[in-house]
Amino acid sequence: MKTRDVLFTGLMLFSLFFGAGNLIFPPYLGMEAGTAVWPAVLGFIVTGVGLPLLSVAAVAFTKDGIRSLGNAVHPLFSLCFSLAVYLAIGPFFGIPRAASVAYEIGAKPFFPESGSLVMWLFTGLFFALVYWLSLNPSKLVDRIGQLLTPMLLLSIAVLCLTGLIRLDDPQAMPAEKYASAPFVKGMLEGYLTMGNYSPQC
Repeated sequence: MKTRDVLFTGLMLFSLFFGAGNLIFPPYLGMEAGTAVWPAVLGFIVTGVGLPLLSVAAVAFTKDGIRSLGNAVHPLFSLCFSLAVYLAIGPFFGIPRAASVAYEIGAKPFFPESGSLVMWLFTGLFFALVYWLSLNPSKLVDRIGQLLTPMLLLSIAVLCLTGLIRLDDPQAMPAEKYASAPFVKGMLEGYLTMGNYSPQC
């Protein structure tokens, strides 16, 4: 692959892996962990970043993808496991979560008294855009890697800089759940990002 293709493929993968949980959980973790933030962040990275990378590597090294991983146990297990994974990343968790988080952050704050009409309109527009992006799989790298990911990175940079500029309070003592085992609690929070379900798709 050319360097340009590797760059935009990497940006596309970053954009696909970086979901709402990756944006919401880390600031909340930092606020609650207080002075125990670094062990909690390391635990978060283990499951929020490490597990997705391991699963990408596992699927990449198999000949037939996720089915061959399950076949090492039993063909029936492979079928059930694959079905569970695809249902989880699709209609059961991934798809509703993507639309609902986008609505809660992108529309509801501006229309607090609108009821369900704005929600249905926003959801329709959201899935229309997703459908357009998915119409031509060969252009996914270009559309996501070249268009959406730079916008996402710019948004993350603005959010981080704004947080650093406005951060003037000293770190508080950790909340009770982070006081005794911040690393373990960080691992659980990282798992909640659901980042580790993405590679199988």
